[in-house]
Amino acid sequence: MSKLKIAVQKSGRLNEDSLKLLKDCGILIDNGKDQLRASARNFPVEVLYLRNGDIPQYLRDGVVDVAILGENTLVEKGEDLEIVERLGFSKCRVSLAIPKDVEYSGISDFEGKRVATSYPNTVKKYLKSQGIEAELHIINGSVEIAPNIGLADAICDIVSSGSTLFKNGLKEVEKMSTSEAVLTVAPNLSSEKKKILDTIQFRIQSVLRGQNSKYILMNAPNDKVEGILKLLPGMRSPTVLPLAEEGWSSIHTVVLGKRKFWDIIEGLKAKGAEGILVVPIEKMVL
Repeated sequence: MSKLKIAVQKSGRLNEDSLKLLKDCGILIDNGKDQLRASARNFPVEVLYLRNGDIPQYLRDGVVDVAILGENTLVEKGEDLEIVERLGFSKCRVSLAIPKDVEYSGISDFEGKRVATSYPNTVKKYLKSQGIEAELHIINGSVEIAPNIGLADAICDIVSSGSTLFKNGLKEVEKMSTSEAVLTVAPNLSSEKKKILDTIQFRIQSVLRGQNSKYILMNAPNDKVEGILKLLPGMRSPTVLPLAEEGWSSIHTVVLGKRKFWDIIEGLKAKGAEGILVVPIEKMVL
């Protein structure tokens, strides 16, 4: 049986999160120090550790079958490649930044300026959409130093917390796009490898669904149960079980998503729920 070749970033946070996701999917990779490729012990998968910027071309050439990489890299070098799953980790934004002591009045300030970046296509497309012409300096590596050494007036780079910009005396002034880790696929994947990919996607979806959900158990007086059930956005109908103490019930449900989680918990308490227990979910299979 042929193996599905998965490309992941050679090192860094995206590498760690990608391997953790595969592990959570039950795919055990035999990693050795400084290995450039490794096979799974229990699944028809081979992992190749590559430079992020090289992965789109390897996908086109059929050297690898699928890849976990930053969406920003696809925008820059692989817009023709299909994203089959958004993975929700390694979130960042692609932004323009200038020295923090320079006043900023708007995007027009970039007219005629020198911008250092590792993402020239992204910058060109964005500035063109804003009717701005600027001079680009392409740098492979740390671009934050460029304004400090007089090479550029501004930079374009990926930003997570903004601490790197701050340390280099820069401030973020324009957010051009957002990015996260994605699963992308090579053109013309064989039917045999597509079946392997389908299995991996099923597992990934189960893991991501579990990460974004909580299992909630609570106790409530029977006369409060109906009001509590109206608040619960569970997968289907919550489970209601009688407690040993007469007049009380135990309510079990799953809350999907994190955005309104605390609002729901506070609402349950206000409606009479007691002993609310929140349990993380490892995986959720639908």
